[in-house]
Amino acid sequence: MCNTRVLSVPSAKAPFEKTTIQRRPLRPDDVLIEIKFSGICHSDIHSAHGEWTGGIFPMVPGHEIAGVVTAVGSEVMKFAVGERVGVGCYVDSCGECEYCLKGEEQFCTKGVVATYNSLDYDGNPTYGGYSQKIVVTERFVVRIPDSLDLDVASPLLCAGITTYSPLKHWNAGPGKKVAILGMGGLGHVAIQFAHAMGAEVTVLSRSRNKESEALSFGADHYFATNDPATFTTLAGRFDLILNTVSANIDVDAYLSLLRVDGTLVNVGAPAEPSQYNVFSLILSRRSIAGSLVGGIPETQEMLDFAAQHGIAPKIEVIRADQVDEAYERIL
Repeated sequence: MCNTRVLSVPSAKAPFEKTTIQRRPLRPDDVLIEIKFSGICHSDIHSAHGEWTGGIFPMVPGHEIAGVVTAVGSEVMKFAVGERVGVGCYVDSCGECEYCLKGEEQFCTKGVVATYNSLDYDGNPTYGGYSQKIVVTERFVVRIPDSLDLDVASPLLCAGITTYSPLKHWNAGPGKKVAILGMGGLGHVAIQFAHAMGAEVTVLSRSRNKESEALSFGADHYFATNDPATFTTLAGRFDLILNTVSANIDVDAYLSLLRVDGTLVNVGAPAEPSQYNVFSLILSRRSIAGSLVGGIPETQEMLDFAAQHGIAPKIEVIRADQVDEAYERIL
């Protein structure tokens, strides 16, 4: 067994505590990673605060993990000691169902194993990246390109793939008009990906406060949604709207901005159910959809694409003893 120090939440909304856990011994297909950086995702806060059902405590959050390989199992072929690697939202799946075989492990029919706040197939709770070390099966480890600093790469393992995957799936690219709703952690990465894919990118944010920043990330246009004229000006314009906000929106108002066959894709997850008028869909053959991160092959593709196009999240590096404070600031 491998002892490692962690930041753990003993119960919902409790402060973090420094403690020690044991990682499993290396299996033949396992990789031992020394964690250098772990991003703080909003879902970490939801989980640590017990806001989503099924919280497993004590909990070690963190699923944006970047580090260096320090040991490998006897059958590991893809990675060697010293390589720069990452781990995202999941650490195991059945590997046999139709979705796993297609490289879409997030839809595993047996049930994908989350990096933390989950049970592995032996019934043991998983512990995430607020830790010094982690043991992960080789299939769920990705290589971080040399041109991406580890601290910058870390948030891409959730925020990056969460936005890259739907943009690719719904064919964001040349000739497509794409709107990014929200300029937060997901939104500012989505702008960069959509721009690099060749789409015409519009940012929709509540006020004009973030306009210069949005344009610097590659947006072509910027509109404030607190201005009623925005919805008149942009009516029927977009092929795709990527909704990154985690609060409820006026769904019908945003559907009105879509062209015929346009799609509103949700990657933000509000706590309350959304409502809409079905005629907002019927009259222009529009769609409402959702997207859940991406599989491991697509995650590697996303990292390589980010490295190739110089895409990087805007980050702030903090110490481990500042996590409680960081949670409060995010909220």
